[in-house]
Amino acid sequence: MADRPVEHFVRSMVRVVGGPWGRHTRSAPPWFTPRTVAILFGTIIWMLAVVRQHPCRQLEPGIVPDHFRERCYSDIPVLFGSRGLISGNTPYLDSGDYPVLEYPVLTGWLIELNRLITVALGAPVGADLADIERIAATNLFYSVNMVVLFVLWLVTIFAHLGSARGRGWDALMLVASPCVVLTGLINWDMLPLALTALGVLFWARGRPAWAGLLWGLAMAAKLYAGFLLGPLLFLCLRSGRMKAFGQTLALFVVGWLLPNLPAMILAWDEWVAFWAFNSDREGDFGSLWYLFVLNGTPLSNLNLMSTGLFALLCLGIAALIVLAPQRPRLGQVFFLVLVAFMLTNKVYSPQYVLWMLPFLALSRPRWREWIIFTIGEWLYVLAIWGHLGGYLGPGDGGPDTVFWAATILRMCTQAWVAAMVVRDVLRPEHDLVRATAAGRGYVDDPSGGVLDGAPDVRWGRRTTTDEQPATQGQRGDSDEPLTAEPEDVAR
Repeated sequence: MADRPVEHFVRSMVRVVGGPWGRHTRSAPPWFTPRTVAILFGTIIWMLAVVRQHPCRQLEPGIVPDHFRERCYSDIPVLFGSRGLISGNTPYLDSGDYPVLEYPVLTGWLIELNRLITVALGAPVGADLADIERIAATNLFYSVNMVVLFVLWLVTIFAHLGSARGRGWDALMLVASPCVVLTGLINWDMLPLALTALGVLFWARGRPAWAGLLWGLAMAAKLYAGFLLGPLLFLCLRSGRMKAFGQTLALFVVGWLLPNLPAMILAWDEWVAFWAFNSDREGDFGSLWYLFVLNGTPLSNLNLMSTGLFALLCLGIAALIVLAPQRPRLGQVFFLVLVAFMLTNKVYSPQYVLWMLPFLALSRPRWREWIIFTIGEWLYVLAIWGHLGGYLGPGDGGPDTVFWAATILRMCTQAWVAAMVVRDVLRPEHDLVRATAAGRGYVDDPSGGVLDGAPDVRWGRRTTTDEQPATQGQRGDSDEPLTAEPEDVAR
């Protein structure tokens, strides 16, 4: 049955490693829980990501790996050498004959922390390093980042497990994703990913102020976390939970200001550089607008077109929240707003897929959509490295139609999953989370926190069905073992 908390795909994977528990087995071993399995898978996935990056480490002077042919490019070692870090300079606060670090401030502070750890471990720094010293310092910095980002990855997993009680096995969609292997070490996106996941966890636990603080910190690391406040506002409007939203918004501003103020006060021009960089950039890799650039017809007023189209999609999401027969779940609308941003933004870097993975599992925990989504992202990652390396274009120098196709396919797979989420919102009987939650004591939003079970305000009741969502009841245990049921064995 498709409405089981653990779908057929997961049970089929269990059969691969020995099959379901037999009739003489009382239960699964006590350690076989979503938490332990998720941590195991997450660790294996991260180890694969680390191994995958090894061909791109430079080991000898004069022998530089082909990052694009090996498909293991990473900004981490590149920016260590090109943004003054290897010379001992602090992002934003120091300057020299190198570009300003073009990242939000909290990401820059993480990079600085990793640089300090690298120096403390004995890495040579300075402007006049020998080539072998530069290689050693860069590789040590890369290794430090791998460990720190792994810790943030574990934080993300733990936070996700606690955000959707009763649906712990859905975390496999996050921890077993090949997208983490492909993109987890391209950049420092594990920082906003962990902070955003922690924010969702605190919101789910009914602590909106802490959620706002963490989302503010997440936006100080990558802008996408700020987009979550839009759909949250309309969810709170429909449910009359504006006090909780006000607490979230107030602490969100505090969280964003805390890491930004030092740079704003001490290095205003360097702080502004990030905003200027994003405002001035043209249609870039992976975006809809980049296809026009490749065709030789770049669009004018791109900022207006990109922002305007994103705003229109956000208005559509707001209308969906207000008019849906039952208030959408938190994960659903968060996923929709991220897809809207991905489809309209001026650039789509391969690691942006990481932002969507937790909300894919929260919004549409069906393996069919997971597979479709993963195929689109996987092909795109392979295509962009081939495009940047010049391996996909035709010999006559014509347009790189393979990259065009991969970009369009990726956008279509994202739009497909978003369309399925919209259908679930408009027809809640198709929503796997609500369908399976009924037997666990609640039928509304396991991650909704103060929204879970909240009735609509008076003006919103005309948009709902006569049967209102049940109020919060006894929640399922996210650590329940995966056991085989009779009908599952016979099926």
